[in-house]
Amino acid sequence: MSQSVVIDRSPGVICRSHVVTSAVCVAMTLLTGPVRAADKLEKEPRIDFSRTIRPLLANKCLKCHGPGASEHDTDLRLDLAKNAVGTAIVPGRPDQSELMKRVTSRDPLKRMPPPESKLELTDQEVQLLKAWISEGADYTVHWSFVPPVRPTVPKVKRDGWILNTIDRFVLGSIEKAGLEPSPPAERKTLIRRLTLDLTGLPPTPAEIDRFVADQSPRAYERVVDRLLSSQHYGERMAQTWLDLARFGDTNGYENDSNRSMWLYRDWVINAFNTNMPF
Repeated sequence: MSQSVVIDRSPGVICRSHVVTSAVCVAMTLLTGPVRAADKLEKEPRIDFSRTIRPLLANKCLKCHGPGASEHDTDLRLDLAKNAVGTAIVPGRPDQSELMKRVTSRDPLKRMPPPESKLELTDQEVQLLKAWISEGADYTVHWSFVPPVRPTVPKVKRDGWILNTIDRFVLGSIEKAGLEPSPPAERKTLIRRLTLDLTGLPPTPAEIDRFVADQSPRAYERVVDRLLSSQHYGERMAQTWLDLARFGDTNGYENDSNRSMWLYRDWVINAFNTNMPF
């Protein structure tokens, strides 16, 4: 025989029920909030000086407080830890750091950069500086000056997928993320990717047909060798280099007489094509 359950829906009981539920939710929030906050802090990487802070200082501060500091009647250099730490920066104490006091000052005579420079830091940049100092104001060395260290080769589950050592690092990251590697590309797609990557140009129909028909184990390597020996390889690689150097073949329409900078352009292209060491 079944028994019916009577639920008291009187206003007083419902109100008490809501109060209890709310109290439980608040308690759970208080208990789990710090855990979530701690997890967030653990996952957030430390602010890298070379990648984040140095460019900020270079754009806003180093004109006066960089290599040419003596020309501006100041001894403070913010690009050198031995000069900045202890004078303008107190590691771990942004509130005691003169740098933070100056970039946040409301006094136009004390504020840095000076208002007339039009280089005022944004709120985000101020917070970045503050966070970096809070983390210890670590002046990390630029990666190009750090001696290379041979990494440990990851262990992977699919050894049959590996063709070279680099594949182990790629597959290691894929497996760590719980993903599956993509299937091999068809040969038409493969030669198109390879040719565009190394020369910036698409393969010709004849080159595609020749590669598709070549089923030998070294077919791919032969295409790589052919593309590396092409003059277009140097042209492709030089594009980024010349862009970073802000190279241009012209000065504009109004002042564009005989130009001689093409010599540098051709030298860079030839440097790549002859495999000139850095």
